[in-house]
Amino acid sequence: MATAPRAADEQGSLTRTQWKQFWAAWIGYLLDGFDFILITLVLTELADEFDLSLVQATTLVSAAFVSRWFGGLILGAVADRFGRKGAMIISIFCFAGGSFLCGLSWGYWSMFVFRAIVGIGMAGEYASSVTYAMESWPKRFRNRASGALLSAYPIGVVLASQLYPLVVPSLGWRWMFFIGLFPAAVALWMRRVLPEATEWEESVKRGAIAENTAIALLFNPARRLANITISIVAAVDLVVIFSRTVTGPWVVALALVAAGCFFVLARQLADGKTGMFVMLIMTVLTAFLYSWPLQSLLPTYLKTELQFDPAQVAQVLLWAGLGYAAGSVTSGIVADRLGTNRTYVLGLLISLLFVVPVFSLSSDHVVWLWVLLFGLQFFSQGISGLLPKFISDHLPVNVRASGLGFCYNVGALGGAIAPIMGASVAASLGLGTALTVLTVGFTVLIAILVGFDVAGRVGRIGSGVTKDDAGASL
Repeated sequence: MATAPRAADEQGSLTRTQWKQFWAAWIGYLLDGFDFILITLVLTELADEFDLSLVQATTLVSAAFVSRWFGGLILGAVADRFGRKGAMIISIFCFAGGSFLCGLSWGYWSMFVFRAIVGIGMAGEYASSVTYAMESWPKRFRNRASGALLSAYPIGVVLASQLYPLVVPSLGWRWMFFIGLFPAAVALWMRRVLPEATEWEESVKRGAIAENTAIALLFNPARRLANITISIVAAVDLVVIFSRTVTGPWVVALALVAAGCFFVLARQLADGKTGMFVMLIMTVLTAFLYSWPLQSLLPTYLKTELQFDPAQVAQVLLWAGLGYAAGSVTSGIVADRLGTNRTYVLGLLISLLFVVPVFSLSSDHVVWLWVLLFGLQFFSQGISGLLPKFISDHLPVNVRASGLGFCYNVGALGGAIAPIMGASVAASLGLGTALTVLTVGFTVLIAILVGFDVAGRVGRIGSGVTKDDAGASL
């Protein structure tokens, strides 16, 4: 490795430019949280206006997840080949524009399509912003970069939740989506003059980016037509599944078709590490299945089970969001000392202590609900701030953004499954019990996958490569 990058990696503090690069990524991810949580806040209003059942309404939450894998792959590929900064700007336009269109929607299908546009932008923002922030900081600080960056998401959630009781009762739910253009303008202004990510630029100078990027691997002349066809099949397949156009055995059949499409794409992108890519996807899928039933259905639980009004819902979401943000920042600091995997698992196990008490409280114990949700989100959601670092530790720089974007956002289909699963289980058990069961079960599973680094172990089978060797380029 060249002398300059090594010196940068060994520096004891961050420069002013590195902080600017971080904040430019942070504000974009704040917009990500702000725009995406809007649909969960206004779910009951949408259900009333469009005459939808709760299960039908939750498919609108799922709509953005349906398109995320495509956005993560394509915009991640752009970030790998042409630079992280440009992909970040394209992503901002996608999900800010999509959110604005949501405010103009006239029915179920228009909202579904516009949420899918939001999903493309979200995925691109995640893939490009995470890699941009981490590659701009020295390696010794990258757990902190990962955790601190993801703290932007719950701050965006808090801002949206605080605007909800101020905007919706007087102006209606559509204005919540229009307001999202303001933080988008701020993000674009901050990014206009910033330099490219340091590590990516150094890799370009060494010639490490010229070959074997996602664009070269997936969309070269020999594979382009076949992979475009596979992508279209996967996209149509997921729309049919998550719009609940079909039910019963057809869902299983179409899910297998989608899984086959993703496997074919992953095999080409992984370049000999297919098993590792598949297990990274399964790790992210499980992470979403433990976190998103609560994240997507908490406002509905508060309004329907506890009979909270909009102001009370906003207050609860404030404390939950602050716990998420504080946990993200703290997890990065702790992980730089204890290690990524050890810190991740420790946080997950502690979070289990909060789950049952949270959903055992009645509406009379509001303050205790604030306290316990703060703790649950601190250790459960907050610890997931380490997930980008965990994934990127397994990926080389030439496919880091596209690999992160693809693995994370295919796995993020768990976020599309989670609200539908939660609403379906709630039909027989009640929403509070359903959220408890799903959160506990999948938290234990993700702790096993991360704690034993199943993805890394599978990737090293038969390769003779140690974990340190695999991460040497990170």
